Amino acid sequence: MHLPQAETIDSDWYGKALSPPASYCLQHGPEGFRLTASRQAPALSAPQSSPGEFVPELWRYDVAEIFFLEPSGRYLEINLAPNGAWWARWFGKVRQAESEQPDFQEVVTESKLGADSWEASILLPDSLFSDIGGLRFNVTFILNSPRQTFHSLAKLPGAEPDFHQPDHFLPLLPGVPS
Repeated sequence: MHLPQAETIDSDWYGKALSPPASYCLQHGPEGFRLTASRQAPALSAPQSSPGEFVPELWRYDVAEIFFLEPSGRYLEINLAPNGAWWARWFGKVRQAESEQPDFQEVVTESKLGADSWEASILLPDSLFSDIGGLRFNVTFILNSPRQTFHSLAKLPGAEPDFHQPDHFLPLLPGVPS
């Protein structure tokens, strides 16, 4: 499976430059999808969170996010903190979380957190998805906590940040129709 190479996101929701930029790389292999996110700047992870721990409300602090949209219209949101803490939720419709959530036990994270930089990755097994062939995606970052800035790979409409816009997610594979 061919996926995009390492990319940077260098502006915020309003078009203001992000310096240094945030970087991500999305890969797919036999174990599943791996998102690696990084930035050459200090980060604020959720207090009392630990690497590899499932933690709600990570978005209140610095976080990388990836959204995967299935052809059915349901989508998965994954939050990844700079220290490797994570959170995930399936949505059946925009901002409507599904009551039944899968067992996320096979999710694995890693992190390198320094005083002036961070890198975190999360491995998502293919078994989380019903059809990986037709997936669409978006990578986002919330940075510079407590004065948060909002960043998105996909150009999303709206005067205020709202990452839950699956109609604007990008094709995961080149040549897959929009």
